[in-house]
Amino acid sequence: MKLKDYLKDKIYFILITLFTYIVYLLIFLAFKVNKELIIALSIILIFTNTLLLIMDYIRKKNFYTNLLMNIERLDKAYLVLETLTKPEFYEGKLLYEAMYEINKSMNEFVHKQEESLIDNKEYIEMWIHEVKKPLASLVLTLNNQKFSLDRKTKNIIKTLEDYIDQVLYYVRSENAEKDYFIKEVDLEKVIKNVGMRNMDDLLMEKIDFKVENIHKKVYTDSKWLEFILNQIINNSIKYKKKDNSYIKIYLEEKEDVVTLIIEDNGIGIPKSDIKQVFDKTFTGNNGRNNRTSTGMGLYIAKNLCNKLGHKIEIESSENKYTKVLISFFKNDYYNVLNK
Repeated sequence: MKLKDYLKDKIYFILITLFTYIVYLLIFLAFKVNKELIIALSIILIFTNTLLLIMDYIRKKNFYTNLLMNIERLDKAYLVLETLTKPEFYEGKLLYEAMYEINKSMNEFVHKQEESLIDNKEYIEMWIHEVKKPLASLVLTLNNQKFSLDRKTKNIIKTLEDYIDQVLYYVRSENAEKDYFIKEVDLEKVIKNVGMRNMDDLLMEKIDFKVENIHKKVYTDSKWLEFILNQIINNSIKYKKKDNSYIKIYLEEKEDVVTLIIEDNGIGIPKSDIKQVFDKTFTGNNGRNNRTSTGMGLYIAKNLCNKLGHKIEIESSENKYTKVLISFFKNDYYNVLNK
């Protein structure tokens, strides 16, 4: 709260006070009051009003300065009322009481919304698990038939499974507090599972799947990591070159960081798109040429990595290569689990 702004707000009070002083002065002069008395009364009047303004400014400044500072410091600004003491001046009391009622109303609304979100999340997860059952039965039934499934049918079933998983992990990434379990995980096993899941597509698209030096254990959630890697592999398959395509997975280790790199020699990502690839529903130039692109896979992968404490980055050169780097950090939390 600046003094200049405060004085502007009090301009009518100051002008009326000056006008009153001038009227008193003219009356005193008209009645030929002693000059020394006029000067004494003038000093008292000016001193009293100035003192009142200063006192009023100080107590209001303290309250409003604390209010603004606490709003800036808090991640959740609506909790600012908890940090304030109820002021003594009337305007401040009115503001405090109004904020209390607003805060109370908002808390009730937020609580209802949280309950609704939890209900929706639980329903969606239940629906996904229920959908997976008949889908798994369908696959099993078809595989038990005398005829073998053609690649197109297999691809349709896998696409259904991928989209169902995408919905499931999208829900979990938005409300992930109790949905993941961090423990020591063998990267080789995770990558093997991802490779097996995409084996038919890799063979059909004639993509050389190379895995090098991945004998390492990291702390993560294995199911979440499999989903993340599956999204990345799917993109590599989707945006491959026509000939001599490969996907290479390998590790780099520096001090307390282990980085898993998924590299392909596909069509790459335009420089104009590289900063937006993790944005929600962003498909970019490549996505516009591919109708199956939703722009959600990398967005969900980024969210899951953030929840797990991993760092995910993308490097790419158009028509040359794309590298996705996932870094695993050995922080104190992981060290405690390791003990």
